[in-house]
Amino acid sequence: MVIITLPAYNEEQTLPLLLERTREAMEENQIEYRVIVVNDGSTDATAAAVDKMMASMPIIRFDHDGNRGLGETIRTGLIHAIEGADDRDIIVTMDSDNTHTPGLIAAMVRGIREGNDVVIASRFRQGSHIKGVPMYRRALSRAGSTLFRVVFPTRGVRDFTSGYRAYRAGVVKQAFATYGGEFVAESGFSCMVDILLKLRKLDAIMSEVPLILRYDMKFGVSKMAVVQTAIDTLVLLVRRRMGSN
Repeated sequence: MVIITLPAYNEEQTLPLLLERTREAMEENQIEYRVIVVNDGSTDATAAAVDKMMASMPIIRFDHDGNRGLGETIRTGLIHAIEGADDRDIIVTMDSDNTHTPGLIAAMVRGIREGNDVVIASRFRQGSHIKGVPMYRRALSRAGSTLFRVVFPTRGVRDFTSGYRAYRAGVVKQAFATYGGEFVAESGFSCMVDILLKLRKLDAIMSEVPLILRYDMKFGVSKMAVVQTAIDTLVLLVRRRMGSN
C-alpha cells in the first residue's frame, strides 16, 4: 500500500489536477494506494475540491481549524498515514500545487522495495529537469545543497529540502517513537531538512531519483517566503550542528 499525504493551503485550482494525475499514475502502474489531504485552514474551496474527487479515488481529508504552517501539516499527515499502516507500506509526501509529477512515484516505490528507507525526488541528480523556477531560487537551492552536504554529509542525499519523498512506513513509526511530536518540530519549510537530519541519526538508508519540477504548471505565486525560509534553515543547521534541539 502506498499512502500519499498532501499538505494543502488554498489549492482549489491545482489540487484537483494533481489528484487526477495521481489517480492515473497509480492505476497505470497498478499500485494500491490511498490519499490523505491535510487542509491547513484554507480560505478558498480546497475542501470542496477534495470532496468532489472522493467519488473517483480513495481520499481522506483532515482539516486544521486555521493555517498552522507546513511543519504541522506534514506532521498531521504523517501521523494519520502510520495509523494502521504496515511497516512495509510506503508513505509519499508531495506538494499540492501540481509542480510534482505523480508518475515518479513508481520509481520511488521501487527504491523503497530495493531496501531504502527514504527515497527523495532530487533536483540535483542527472536526469532532473526544472522548469519555471526563477534563477535566484535555483542558485539558493544549489548553495543550500552544497552547504548541507559539507555540514551534514549524508550518503545518497544531495537534495535536503525537496518535499517530494517516499518513506518506508516502519522508519516513520520508529522516528515518532524516538522523537515523539518533536520528529516534525519546525513550523516552516525548514521542517523538510529537519526530518532528514533526524532520520540520519536513526541510520536510515536514503537514496534519490531525479525530479522533474514543473513550476510552469503552478497557479499563482509561491507560498514560500524565500528569505525567511533561508534564514530559518541556516538557524536550524547551526542548532543541529551544535547538538541542540
